[in-house]
Amino acid sequence: MKTILLIEDNVEVRENTAEILELANFKVLQAENGKIGVEIAQANKPDLIICDIMMPILDGYGVIHMLSKNTETSTIPFIFLTAKTERGDFRKGMEMGADDYITKPFDDVELLRAVESRLKKAELLKTEFSNNVDGVNKFFDDIKNIEELKKLSNDRRIKSFKKKEMIFSEGSSPNFLYFLAKGKVKTFKSHEYGKEFITNLYKEGDFFGYIALLEDLPFAENAEALEDSDVLLIPKEDFYSLIYNNAGVMKKFIKMLSDNIIEKENQLVNLAYSSVRKRVANALVTLYDRYNKQPEEKFNISISREDLANIVGTATESLIRTLSDFKEEKLIEVKSSNITITDYEKLKKLKA
Repeated sequence: MKTILLIEDNVEVRENTAEILELANFKVLQAENGKIGVEIAQANKPDLIICDIMMPILDGYGVIHMLSKNTETSTIPFIFLTAKTERGDFRKGMEMGADDYITKPFDDVELLRAVESRLKKAELLKTEFSNNVDGVNKFFDDIKNIEELKKLSNDRRIKSFKKKEMIFSEGSSPNFLYFLAKGKVKTFKSHEYGKEFITNLYKEGDFFGYIALLEDLPFAENAEALEDSDVLLIPKEDFYSLIYNNAGVMKKFIKMLSDNIIEKENQLVNLAYSSVRKRVANALVTLYDRYNKQPEEKFNISISREDLANIVGTATESLIRTLSDFKEEKLIEVKSSNITITDYEKLKKLKA
């Protein structure tokens, strides 16, 4: 049984509304003002809150503001119950995080439809989606049940790229959000003298290319397949719908997008402060962590010395010397472009 907190200072409205909800098999907690409502919400964590705007002691805006500051109550669906219909009041409430409005007077059908819609959306946003093409497609298909996202297109398609084929180029306009379904992809920036700096590495299940979409600017880097790869292309119009049309969906989607932000920050700190030897070790550990699907076995990856040097941020010659040292220390095995990590733990703990 779902629990609904009803915050309303008018006794008649509160009791009539509670009766409708209880007849629909909801458990209803009641509060006669905003202060008591906040206390009940923090103590009971209801599944949904219905709150009047104009109340003594603490009004509806104050209630949603206080609850939004608490991580345990900030995600509870919130519906304003109000007699005020001015556009400014609706806008203010939505900007503060309200999910919906019900305007007095209302009938039982209108009330229950709004409640069921918000509870259904809340359940959807709790769902965990697989980090693969099926999971991404299910996410898009499921959220189309939300009213403001019904116009999402079905124009998602997979495009195959050969090894070393460019996916997008620096200076080109972004038309898609990219999801790596299979393979490996690097993004990099080119120096005016032709030197590359690899900005990121992507594995199956990663999104990329979204920074340019968010900034509405041309790509500031290049993307290239490190091996034969399949990439799901998501139209930029759908990306903008997910980001701008619904606050709850936006938070869910941002979490899906930003899986590797902390890793990228650590990479930049490592580049700035570590020795070449430490940076090479960290690059090999990063490759292991991102691409090794069978941790109990030795990890082997085929990568050019130039690409690996660009990841490390050093000259190719320095990289080759360091790899030779690691080989002598039995940390890795090297054969042509293939590198096998034989002692992951020592590489990870390498200090200098």
